[in-house]
Amino acid sequence: MSEMNINQVLAQMRTMSIGAANQPAPVSTESDFGALLKQSIDSVNNTQQTAGKLSQAFEIGDTDVSLAEVMIASQKADVSFQAMLQVRNKLVDAYKEVMNMPI
Repeated sequence: MSEMNINQVLAQMRTMSIGAANQPAPVSTESDFGALLKQSIDSVNNTQQTAGKLSQAFEIGDTDVSLAEVMIASQKADVSFQAMLQVRNKLVDAYKEVMNMPI
């Protein structure tokens, strides 16, 4: 190899190592977890709101809403709420466990 090729290769290697050292920091999972939790809570809320609207429409006598739709929406809302409740309980338990850890 000639002197010029070696210098070019070394310059490229230095540039690559500097680029690797200046990689962006990993994204904080705290904000991602918070966004995911908020999204799931909003989803449960929307499911409950939909079930409530269907139930109200059925009670009024809307012919477009059947009893089966009302019952299915109600059960979906109940299951999603129970799942969210279990997640909350696990989070509270994990928080208590972390708080009881010795320093």
